[in-house]
Amino acid sequence: MKISVITAVYNRAALVAQAVESVQTQTWANVEHVVVDGASTDGTLQVLQSCLDDRAILISESDQGIYDALNKGLARATGDVVGLMHSDDFYADDQVLDSVAQAFADPAVGAVYGDLEYVARDDTRQVIRRWRSGEYHPRKLAWGWMPPHPTLYLRRGVIERWGGFDTRFRIAADYDAILRYFGQGRIHAAYLPRVLVRMRVGGESNRSLAKMWLKSREDYSALKRNGVGGAGALAWKNLSKLGQFF
Repeated sequence: MKISVITAVYNRAALVAQAVESVQTQTWANVEHVVVDGASTDGTLQVLQSCLDDRAILISESDQGIYDALNKGLARATGDVVGLMHSDDFYADDQVLDSVAQAFADPAVGAVYGDLEYVARDDTRQVIRRWRSGEYHPRKLAWGWMPPHPTLYLRRGVIERWGGFDTRFRIAADYDAILRYFGQGRIHAAYLPRVLVRMRVGGESNRSLAKMWLKSREDYSALKRNGVGGAGALAWKNLSKLGQFF
């Protein structure tokens, strides 16, 4: 089984090498790393050229934002299974992709996901939040449930059937895609009850009140367009995050 990991990056010269190393040191050897650089200006491209190995595909050109970059990565990926590794993130250990591949050994499984830890930006040993996903059931979508997107792996056929990221969303295209895959697609998902990815805090969606407001508006639009729910689901989606701090 070939696993494609897509990384979209822009001006992350200080951090992207760790994300790359995290992919390269996985015990599952059949990995393709598609890295899409948005024409960075801080030396990111030079860092990538120095650390990527022969399993990597590197694209460097201007784009229209992270979801446009990720769609470029999806178009170039050739793996049986596709997932993401954001440029600020890294795997919890070197056997993550091995466990993902084992879960996909069941041909009925269309998606695999696990848990996520948010860590301090300057001290990744400090855990700020832990997102325990739990087992999936379709009814959970109407209560705002979603798997942590950085831990989600999909069979190639799911993406081919239901599409990539809708770039009309600036922040919530990942949530919209998940609602499409799990809601409309009704895929069978396998949960790995362990931390797969560690993410540095300070993401795009919570950098300011304006971004948080935009995220809520887009989440609501995604819920409505996918026929999953509305204001109630959005409220539960946000309230459910409180438990991640304890």
